[in-house]
Amino acid sequence: MTLRRLRYPFTAVQVGPALAVLLATFVASFSESQLPADEGMWLFNHPPCVRLEEKYGVTLTPSWLLHLQQSSVRFNSGGSGSFVSANGLVLTNHHVGADSLQKLGDASHNYYRDGFMANSPQDEVPCHDLELNVLISITDVTARVQAAVAPGLEANAAFAARRRVMAEIEKESLLSTGLRSDTVTLYQGGQYHLYRSKKYTDVRLVFAPEQQIAFFGGDADNFEFPRFNLDICFFRAYENGLPAKVAHHLAWSRQPIANGDLVFVSGHPGHTDRANTISELIAMRDHQIPFSLAVLHRLEVMLTAYSAKGPEQARQAMGELFGVQNSRKAREGLLAGLLDPAIMRRRQAREHTLRESASEQETVSPWNRIAQAQADSDRVATRYRLLEAATGFNSQYFLNARTILRAAAEFAKPNGDRLREYRDSNRESLELQLFSKEPIYDAFEIVKLTDSLTFLVTSLGADDPMVQAVMCGQSPQQRAEELVQGTTLGHRSLGSHSIGSEESIVADTRRLLMDGGTPAVAASDDPMIVLARFVDADARAARQVIEASSEIKQQSHAEIGRAIFLREGTAVYPDATFTLRLAYGTVRGVPEKSSPRVAKADGLQEDGFVTTTFSGLFERATAQRNTPPFHLPDRWKSLLPRLEHDETFLKTPLNFISTVDIIGGNSGSPVVNRDGKLVGLIFDGNIDSLVLDIMYDDTRARAVSVAAVGIIAALRQVYDATPLLREIDNASGSSD
Repeated sequence: MTLRRLRYPFTAVQVGPALAVLLATFVASFSESQLPADEGMWLFNHPPCVRLEEKYGVTLTPSWLLHLQQSSVRFNSGGSGSFVSANGLVLTNHHVGADSLQKLGDASHNYYRDGFMANSPQDEVPCHDLELNVLISITDVTARVQAAVAPGLEANAAFAARRRVMAEIEKESLLSTGLRSDTVTLYQGGQYHLYRSKKYTDVRLVFAPEQQIAFFGGDADNFEFPRFNLDICFFRAYENGLPAKVAHHLAWSRQPIANGDLVFVSGHPGHTDRANTISELIAMRDHQIPFSLAVLHRLEVMLTAYSAKGPEQARQAMGELFGVQNSRKAREGLLAGLLDPAIMRRRQAREHTLRESASEQETVSPWNRIAQAQADSDRVATRYRLLEAATGFNSQYFLNARTILRAAAEFAKPNGDRLREYRDSNRESLELQLFSKEPIYDAFEIVKLTDSLTFLVTSLGADDPMVQAVMCGQSPQQRAEELVQGTTLGHRSLGSHSIGSEESIVADTRRLLMDGGTPAVAASDDPMIVLARFVDADARAARQVIEASSEIKQQSHAEIGRAIFLREGTAVYPDATFTLRLAYGTVRGVPEKSSPRVAKADGLQEDGFVTTTFSGLFERATAQRNTPPFHLPDRWKSLLPRLEHDETFLKTPLNFISTVDIIGGNSGSPVVNRDGKLVGLIFDGNIDSLVLDIMYDDTRARAVSVAAVGIIAALRQVYDATPLLREIDNASGSSD
């Protein structure tokens, strides 16, 4: 599952009394006790206690919540994880760790494909630019943020005022606590919370299985069930050169998961659109997702072709290719939901009820304001995506150049007037990414940049003044070669200019330019800096339009959402924001489409599969004749004669499904039982879950997890990971 885009934070406006009365009546149907089934991505400071007590007889104590909260880890590369020992050991998915695995690799070490195991702390490999965050505290700062925005301000001024106060809050918090500090917008501006997090930037790789067993079945089985994936990865957080000593970590349950078990998920869902209006959903359906799919299809073709050139090219591209294929299938599933008349009718009916009642009481309804703002956004959306989102400039060198160029301009401004990513409280994280020692391969960069420049030209037209300035009278191939070969803004890999040649010694000037500030950047003739200058004014202009339109949309959403919040408070959960959330559900199979129940059989429950086993993995590989993507890695094949005669191993659960409400960003989230013990690890959803971005439905949508007992069995029987198992056993105490 991939991390979705994140929204800019905005604020609320006051609700008119007529609309407030209308909505207060309407939202009674969305109270905590009346939300469908196990729906909800809940705040840790406002958990769904009433629902859990009424439905499951479970009481969440403050100590239980604090322990789970501070055992949970956010991967800033996109995804979730958890501490599983007091010595900073972190469990997540292989595909969440893929970014780091790929960056650590070279022609002689393919960590992403072949896996890795450290037999001692000295063998653990430092990651280049991985940042982990652990949420320590949450403070409500709503009053201060809303007070900073005077009523009646024009959209750009309101946005600037809010950005300024949020930056002030974050800087004050950083100076007083030393913790990462982020002001998070919730309930479409109904609330603002200050999240303080412990940050770890010395993170080292401990264990990863082979990519083939982590993603067994490949794209064919992706977003499907049954699944047979050991999608796991272990890292370790360090402080002052030593393994971090953490106060909270999860113990492992030794009991297999069973049908009907209540489970909880603590993770960082990236983004949902459940509060969107019909006009916004139509824009997603007709413009945003088709554009994204066009980009992803181009990338998939380009990366596949580059991979076919040889094993080293395939290694360089394999991480990106997996991410593109995963994102493409996820967006296809979401688009299918938006094209489903039944789903759209449900959303339209809910909005119609509100709008019909409000039509005579509101001169300009918030829905009309949202529709107009969406239309304004749509007019510049293509330029925004190509220029500001850099879809037209697919190169790490360009991203480095833009960061340096804008840092010189933004750091010269007062903290509150800067673009959000350049605020003081985010500077350490920004520089961690900018100065990464990630190896960059020129041949690969040229291919990516050529493809994206071609897309830029064909999207905007060759006669567009911006396009002409960017291309300098050259073809995309020629321009890409000139830009990549001439820049010094990155850590070039050995032989990056020509695969197999001797290394070209090229200085890395990122730090020199960054430290030199405005004079150094202004004097630079690095071709990527020059390109970033060409683009910057137009990119900023498009961003300003998007921000102003989003401000209007957010204020209008707040006019609706704040009334709901005033009536129901935290009994209604907010849309996902890549911040820590609590979800829950039960282990439950998917009903057969032809019949609500199926016959019981080995590994089956009355309403379908709930778990798969290692026996099923081997049967699946055999049935597919061990052909890609259904082949076993060499290690597994060599051990197969022994493993096939181990009845206990064969019956051990490998993957299971549940009704837990998840979305992209939840990958790597721990799944725990009522006692707070680890029983699984979220790694995917089934195909029916892809619509969860816009609405929850547990009829067939399921979250897919790796079973904790399956992880232990594989570490013991396949990888002989004795030190890792000993650490897990010691951290878990006596088995349950």
